Amino acid sequence: MRLRKIALALAAVVFAVLFLPAVTIQAQSNATIQGTLTDPSGAAVEGAVISAQSLDLAATAIETRSGRDGKYSVGLAPGRYRVTITSASFERMEQEFTFAKGETREWSARLVLATFSAHVVVTASAEPTTLETTAALTDTITRDEIDERQQIWITPLLASLPGASFSQLGPMGGSTTYFLDGGNSNYTKVLVDGAPVNQPGGLIDISNLTSDSVDKIEVVHGASSALYGSDAMDGVIQIFTHRGTTRTPELILDAEGGSFQTGHGGGQLSGLAGAFDYSLDSSNFESNGQGPDNFYRGTTLGGNFGWKFSPSDTLRLSVRNNSSDAGQPGQTLLGPDFTDLEQSTGLHDFSSDLMWNFSTSDNWHYQLSGYETRFWELENSSFGPFESMYNRAGFDGQATYLFHDGGVTGGYMYEVENGPTEGRHNQAGYVETHYQFTRRLTAIAGVRAEDNGFFGTRVVPRVGANYALRYGSGFWGATLVRASWGLGIKEPEMLPEDCSPTLAPERSNTLDAGIEQAMASDRLHVSATFFHNDFRDIVSFAFGGANPNCLAFGGSFFNTDKARADGANSTIEIKATNWLRVLGNYTYDDSKVLASPNAFDPSLAPGNRLFKRPLHSANLIANAHFARMNWNLGTYYVGRRTDSDFDGLGITSDGSYVRVDVANSIELGHGFTTEARVQNLFNRHYSDAVGYPALRLNYMLGMKYRWGGAH
Repeated sequence: MRLRKIALALAAVVFAVLFLPAVTIQAQSNATIQGTLTDPSGAAVEGAVISAQSLDLAATAIETRSGRDGKYSVGLAPGRYRVTITSASFERMEQEFTFAKGETREWSARLVLATFSAHVVVTASAEPTTLETTAALTDTITRDEIDERQQIWITPLLASLPGASFSQLGPMGGSTTYFLDGGNSNYTKVLVDGAPVNQPGGLIDISNLTSDSVDKIEVVHGASSALYGSDAMDGVIQIFTHRGTTRTPELILDAEGGSFQTGHGGGQLSGLAGAFDYSLDSSNFESNGQGPDNFYRGTTLGGNFGWKFSPSDTLRLSVRNNSSDAGQPGQTLLGPDFTDLEQSTGLHDFSSDLMWNFSTSDNWHYQLSGYETRFWELENSSFGPFESMYNRAGFDGQATYLFHDGGVTGGYMYEVENGPTEGRHNQAGYVETHYQFTRRLTAIAGVRAEDNGFFGTRVVPRVGANYALRYGSGFWGATLVRASWGLGIKEPEMLPEDCSPTLAPERSNTLDAGIEQAMASDRLHVSATFFHNDFRDIVSFAFGGANPNCLAFGGSFFNTDKARADGANSTIEIKATNWLRVLGNYTYDDSKVLASPNAFDPSLAPGNRLFKRPLHSANLIANAHFARMNWNLGTYYVGRRTDSDFDGLGITSDGSYVRVDVANSIELGHGFTTEARVQNLFNRHYSDAVGYPALRLNYMLGMKYRWGGAH
């Protein structure tokens, strides 16, 4: 009898332990919050995390995810909760609720795409979109990647992306130009916070562009003149600067020094004060360089300020100034006859953009922006000084109507350009539409009528599509295919007005098609994109040419040259572990000169590859973060490129090279982090332009201090 009582007692205890808590929880969890999550177009958002944290008890947050239809539901005990919605592609949303027993609350939200997320693309279309649905190949570099590589300059960051190559006339401060997917150096439009920073005609020297306060860089491949007009012949680069996001001000100070008596220091202060967000930054760089007359002095100043009248009404001002003075000793590798120790170049580039974004309903969104950019250059040499100044100012207004699974944007642009000899007034109207036909298929189409003060009116279209062949997880994940086609146009440099009747805009016809595959539970991503780019009506110059309507510099200008570029950009991303990530890319760029009747150098003759564009290039970057330590190893390969000494010495190419960089940082605590990096670790002697030596082995050591920044 006694054993029987003991057994019954044990059974009662087991029952109470196993079942009563569940009954109690079920009785207490009789409040519910539910809703539907959608993106700006009204399409369902799948996989967003909804978390409810009790404000009354120290308990673990209760989480769930939105389903395929965007719906979610969370059961809670009565009480006060902070409910948050997070997703990699959208801005965090947060709200506090108090639940009574048996109460059901509805919280449906239209999520806002996060501009600085690596999963969001702002530049590829009129309205931001996710990387998984954009039709154009787009590469991004985030602030985390910039910090991991400890890169001061924009040039090596861009050069690490697929399809990119560049020319630099010297180790630091020398004129630096960028080439994308076989196009010329003035075929890519560059924006800083929405303001175009190319000179009229597309020229841009990126030698003094720094990464200070840069939070994200986007590179969109393919002709984008349908949205961005002249200069967007083969792609667009947009640089986004930091915005304040924390209630407690965040201060970042950085100082470092190293080889060649080099020093670099800067600071950034940012934060939120009610409806006002702010970010100010300043930096200075000085170096004596690795040889005579190879000094460099540069200063960057910037600010990004926003005022939020309401969640859907924001005014933002962005300003940035880069000033530099650089010694340029010339083609020192070719001997003393090619050295000019009196040569230097001063640059002063300023950009500003005032942008107002507001909505009058969930369907109608508006963006009005006014910008001004100024460019000043002073070249000194043994032949004397040469000064040039340009500026461009404009207004761009657009209205977007969003409907379920799509939207239509219409816009108008007016711009004034001024140079040393002439001015231009340009205007354009454009329309772009995007639509998600099914969960798998998204398409985009746009057209622009550009009325340029130089070449008159031209119409340029663009279309593209993105299709998910399959969704999946596990070893064989999602498969995406994308394709885009567009026409591009470019006005010539500032030339005498008499040239206008006889010169047409340069034109491009670009086609891209690619596939992306996720594998190994999303730890491995591989992609390949094939491109075919045609370039026509390229402006050439001939000394003594017989074009009486376009005489300048002792010759004439003509629309004569043709070229093409066929190739492929491939990438691989491996998340080997939680602490190790590997990025790699390879580019095959088979460019060719098709026509150049005014070529003044044999290397420019038909049949040759285009200048500075290697047939093969590749990059491999590995980053490891563990035990408060970060290691970054970058390996960069650039194949042989067509080039010329332009002095009859018979040099027609730049040799291939491999450069290895390594960077390390250690978090010491209390906001302090050590920084150390070595560039050109194996001291390779190479050049990115004939006769101009690149920077040899060099190192930098420093310290970063971060204070504040709590949400």
